[in-house]
Amino acid sequence: SESFKMDLILDVNTQIYPVVLRDKFRLLLATTLQEDGAPDDGSYTANLEGTRADTFEYIMYGRIYRIEGDDFADSNAILSAYSSFGGLLMRLKGAANNLHGMEVGQNVYLLMKKLAF
Repeated sequence: SESFKMDLILDVNTQIYPVVLRDKFRLLLATTLQEDGAPDDGSYTANLEGTRADTFEYIMYGRIYRIEGDDFADSNAILSAYSSFGGLLMRLKGAANNLHGMEVGQNVYLLMKKLAF
């Protein structure tokens, strides 16, 4: 990440969302698709109008299954959060303060949109 100095390793289904090395994109991790932050009820809803999904091209739903690092209490510590999105995996590594709020077992949405340059 250029903004937060994070390291990302991410599996993407390139058959439905082609990406290549050096593509730039916006990525958002969220616990809900609701703009107001209201929690999801855990069920699929076909009508997703008026949500965060409206401005993104690729969306996955998964769960954080592991968080590891040196010292969880130190805000300068480097942590890694691991998530699975139906078998597509992600590792996000960076400063603990940038991973604040992430918990093992937490469901998350990953939203992506390529940036045009």
